[in-house]
Amino acid sequence: MARIINVPENPVSHFLFNDTRSAWIWLIVRLYLGWKWLDAGWHKVTSDTWVGANAGKAVEGFVRKAVEEDKAITGWYASFLENVALPNAKVFGYMVAFGELLVGIGLILGLLTGIAAFFGSFMNVSFLFAGTLSTNPLLFILATWLVLAWKVAGWYGLDRWALPLLGTPWGRVSR
Repeated sequence: MARIINVPENPVSHFLFNDTRSAWIWLIVRLYLGWKWLDAGWHKVTSDTWVGANAGKAVEGFVRKAVEEDKAITGWYASFLENVALPNAKVFGYMVAFGELLVGIGLILGLLTGIAAFFGSFMNVSFLFAGTLSTNPLLFILATWLVLAWKVAGWYGLDRWALPLLGTPWGRVSR
């Protein structure tokens, strides 16, 4: 029979990821990250090269540049870009534009914060794989922290009411 060993959580990570007193830290991170995503998404949904008459042109240009000019792209990702993203550039244009907008709205409102941050980090990693640095490393790190802090990151937001309705086991701790 295997012996189970419980390793207690250290006080710092408990405070950051489980204690609502840390929620103000995550509010600042959430609002900054949410604004960055909302701003990027808004520029895309109001651009005809992303979702308008010329939808997909921005994605085509991005993918072609990434595949042809950036030798740092790994082979499997270059193959994905050429064989999946490029032939479906219009669909990817809509997905990226509205995805960025929705991630921004979710983070700003503090609604399903962990899920919004996960999809934001997923997009950051996709852009990084395509060779685009810009602010992607910073945004990825912040989004990853928000994913880890999902239980308290939306405390000053709609998660405070939405997560208990979805079954989050919050409860008061007597001190």
